[in-house]
Amino acid sequence: MLYQITDGTVSVGGQPILSHICFEIKGKEKIAVVGRNGAGKTTLLRLIAGELTPDRDDKRTGPGIITSRKITVGMLRQNAGLDTDKTVEEILLESCPAEETFSRERFAYETEYDRLFTGFGFRKEEKQRPLSSFSGGEQTKISLIRLLLMKPDILLLDEPTNHLDIPTVEWLEQYMKEYEKAVVFVSHDRFFLDQVVDVVYEIQGGKLKRYPGNYTQYRIQKQKNLAAGQKEYERQQEELNRLNALIERFKNKPKKAAFARSRRKIIERMEQIEKPEDDDVHIFTGDIEPLVRGAKWVLETEHLKIGYDKPLAELSLRIKNGQKIGIIGNNGVGKSTFLKTVAGLIRPLEGKCTLGNRTVTGYFDQQSASIESEKTVLEHFHDLFPAMTEKEVRQTLGAYLFKGKGAMTKVNALSGGEKARLILAELLVSRPNFLLLDEPTNHMDIQAKETLESAFQAYRGTILFVSHDRYFTRRVADAILVFDGESVMYYPFGYEHYLERSRKGKGKNLSALIQAEDQALVAGIRAVPKGERHQLREIGTEEAYLDWQFRLAEEQMEEAKAQVETLWEKWSDLKKEIEEEEWLRPDGNAGEEKNGRLETMEQKLQEAWDLWTQKCLEWEEIEETLHLN
Repeated sequence: MLYQITDGTVSVGGQPILSHICFEIKGKEKIAVVGRNGAGKTTLLRLIAGELTPDRDDKRTGPGIITSRKITVGMLRQNAGLDTDKTVEEILLESCPAEETFSRERFAYETEYDRLFTGFGFRKEEKQRPLSSFSGGEQTKISLIRLLLMKPDILLLDEPTNHLDIPTVEWLEQYMKEYEKAVVFVSHDRFFLDQVVDVVYEIQGGKLKRYPGNYTQYRIQKQKNLAAGQKEYERQQEELNRLNALIERFKNKPKKAAFARSRRKIIERMEQIEKPEDDDVHIFTGDIEPLVRGAKWVLETEHLKIGYDKPLAELSLRIKNGQKIGIIGNNGVGKSTFLKTVAGLIRPLEGKCTLGNRTVTGYFDQQSASIESEKTVLEHFHDLFPAMTEKEVRQTLGAYLFKGKGAMTKVNALSGGEKARLILAELLVSRPNFLLLDEPTNHMDIQAKETLESAFQAYRGTILFVSHDRYFTRRVADAILVFDGESVMYYPFGYEHYLERSRKGKGKNLSALIQAEDQALVAGIRAVPKGERHQLREIGTEEAYLDWQFRLAEEQMEEAKAQVETLWEKWSDLKKEIEEEEWLRPDGNAGEEKNGRLETMEQKLQEAWDLWTQKCLEWEEIEETLHLN
């Protein structure tokens, strides 16, 4: 055990923030600390950093904090107190352990800081610039580089991905996976946490709860715990009601008074189960169906050139009903311009852009959220949907996290993220069949993002969206459009699949990427209604043969997908079992046999994943041939 807090309580300004918490760091664990704003995440980091000490507590018998040895702790700060008159190279070399200029240690250190400096997006020659010539965000990146070079035993990072573009964040993810020391993260970047952490601590109500696994695994386990806790609470409440009813029935009857007293003692001895705190995220369990289904093809473009003074991109594509396509790419390559063109807000420079019959669009960008009104949220929403009763309006607003007093807040008093959430709720309740969304979750907290992710997953219409939130893109998109500044490429699988294949390809073109200019978009794997594939009609021999091939390829693809899902579940269960066993065993080791099984299962999972990818591509090729015929 590298570091341990036992029964620690921390108060700031006389106000208790953390109450009787337990926290541990083992070896080189990568730990995320999550919780609502103000829950105490930064307080916990300051406690680990030694800036705060646990309160004196009569209940605690030990020292509160113990370490396995003398350790070093480094914490990323927005203002690290560095000498801004010095050059970056002078600052970074201050931490070099080797004094000799030509020693091997000095060479290794400078090689590492070159790797870090360029990895964070700087050019090598910029090392000679004074720190004062860099922006605040760039100075924070240089502070992080300095910390990483110092390699403290415990590294504390508060929002390390702020001020970083996506390529730099992806580079940092890979670096942190290989980092040889323990790290504690506080971050709102859920995709980053999924990639790097193996333990999550949640702060809620001043308490800490440990979850093995990454962020997504934590969320899944928390939902399971809440559901189980709610059932236990409800069962106990039923039993209490039954016992209290018996007491009321028999307490005044002399022959049954002893029986009533015994029931009362049972209640007194019963350990009361507290009602679980509601999760701040609303999960939509039913489908959100568009009012009008619309045509099979929602959007068709032909040699469409988009832009203002000059073309930013040209593309020909087709989007099928039910697809959810995420658009990714660097800033300035035409992503938002494409959405505005499809929405009819700007005219194409050349080419055609045609919406399908009965297509009803709903468009959202950050300007959409610039609403001003002295009405309350309830009044504003009710005016838009007068056919709904007040109870229905409150229930709907509650589903989008405007609960209780939140519904009585004036629209003008809402934050930018809250206004955006309100507009998106209006869009989803009005139920168009084609949503065009430009950065829908900007400025929202995690609870709001996960609520909207759930809503968009439940939505059965078509979505075309731009988002820099990679977790949101992974959760919602079943296909990806990649704008790279020169061309527009289509990837028919989800974001994580695209990212994994990109890493393995090491920058080479992926075989699954399709030139959007050369052919129509292939419908996403889950987007094609089966009833539309094999309508009764006379078909030629060649088409019948292709149709038979298509059905066979689809069956093989679905079998491969099921195999991946089965192996993933088994691998996740075994990994969790090993982590829990390591947590309980004093030596922190689950044994070679189980670790060997985990490695074997990881290999099988990778093989199954590769097979699924292959079958998806075969299916896609046959589907496109059918379409061309």
